Amino acid sequence: MATFFKTSRLWIVDYTWRGRPRRAYKALPDGVDGTARLAAELAEVQGRHARLVQVRPATADEESEYLRGLTPPNVMCPTGRR
Repeated sequence: MATFFKTSRLWIVDYTWRGRPRRAYKALPDGVDGTARLAAELAEVQGRHARLVQVRPATADEESEYLRGLTPPNVMCPTGRR
């Protein structure tokens, strides 16, 4: 039986876009400073329209929901449209 090791961590980014609350999910390799990297990515992608509220690692329940497809897709679009 093969042994598999988890090599990533799921991060949750809560932010506002033009005053409206948004949430994004992002998987990053273990050992990466998710807070700094995702804050910089949000500023680069959304610019002055976005305001970062919180960046945190996902809980075990949130990660399970994400893996089962029960959360919104990882879309950095302010409308959430595909």
